[in-house]
Amino acid sequence: MTEQDKKGGLLSFLTKPAVSIAAGTLLVVGFIVGILFWGGFNWSMEMTNNEEFCISCHEMEANVYEEYRDTIHYANRTGVRATCPDCHVPKEWNHKVVRKIKASKELYYHFTGELDTKEKFEGKRLELATNVWEAMKTTDSRECRNCHDFGSMDLSVQENRASDLHQKALQAGGTCIDCHKGIAHKLPAGSDEAMAKLYKQLGKPLPHEAGYFKE
Repeated sequence: MTEQDKKGGLLSFLTKPAVSIAAGTLLVVGFIVGILFWGGFNWSMEMTNNEEFCISCHEMEANVYEEYRDTIHYANRTGVRATCPDCHVPKEWNHKVVRKIKASKELYYHFTGELDTKEKFEGKRLELATNVWEAMKTTDSRECRNCHDFGSMDLSVQENRASDLHQKALQAGGTCIDCHKGIAHKLPAGSDEAMAKLYKQLGKPLPHEAGYFKE
């Protein structure tokens, strides 16, 4: 076989592998590669979906995490803890992927030093909080409802005021974030004004406008 024949055979193999390799072999190789890719993708998703990863950034550990440790979501009589991903990352796969893509902006802030001091973080706190409130409002507090669902609540065993408010919120089509802001992190200055502006943009009534607090 001449050198030219060898080159021609190699070119044919590279451009038309299905002719040189059995279809079954291609399927097996493709299947294995697919499993490896899918496994690696899911592994990376889970690796970045735990509290240890969330607080590996100084700006998270030194600010919002410290506040969260003083709340009932961190320590309570039942021992059930809601971690960072429980509140901020959807459980459904498709929504989780979208959230992870959006989180790339948070990595940008980290690597550019936009929030690397407490003063810088406080300067951005209202904007960051408003982004979370908007996400929760538009998803009907999806992550909250993983644990706190109206349909699973026994309103009869709640305190009178809580039971009354939950009933009114349910009737008005309300959602958790309408009233439960600042339960894991401190409310920034100007939060009431920011929430009023946000709800106006979304075309949604504020809790008192929806009648939650009417006697």
